[in-house]
Amino acid sequence: MSDVLSFRPMTEADIEAVLKIEYAAYSHPWTRGTFTDSLKSYDTWVMFVGSQQVGHGVINVIIDEAHLLNITVKPESQGCGYGLRLLEFLMQRAMELKAGECFLEVRSSNQAAYRLYERYGFNEIGRRRDYYPAVGGREDALVMACTLID
Repeated sequence: MSDVLSFRPMTEADIEAVLKIEYAAYSHPWTRGTFTDSLKSYDTWVMFVGSQQVGHGVINVIIDEAHLLNITVKPESQGCGYGLRLLEFLMQRAMELKAGECFLEVRSSNQAAYRLYERYGFNEIGRRRDYYPAVGGREDALVMACTLID
């Protein structure tokens, strides 16, 4: 990683590039409307390596609880440690916003993401049956939680 990793708040102008990454990364990506709504309600970020946008993330903090809603690294940049760096950044943001705990849902089939969250310190605390749309039906979400400590 010779290029500098940087983060900045997502804006309306970023949505095109965000959608390109989202659609490349997921079978059931977030829509333009979801991201547009997120800009108004949540803490939304884009991540760059040098001048290239490689990922984005969305968290929601209510009182002292954070919820990781979206974390995405473009497929050709995965496996380089950027997911962990993005997760660390978003958890730091959650702590700055006074969250003491973070929750998330992850597809039961997404082992790479599951391992990333586990590595950060998330633990599986439950399962939501048929939570996600999937090719040919629905898929369970695993619910994970992490205590945030500075």
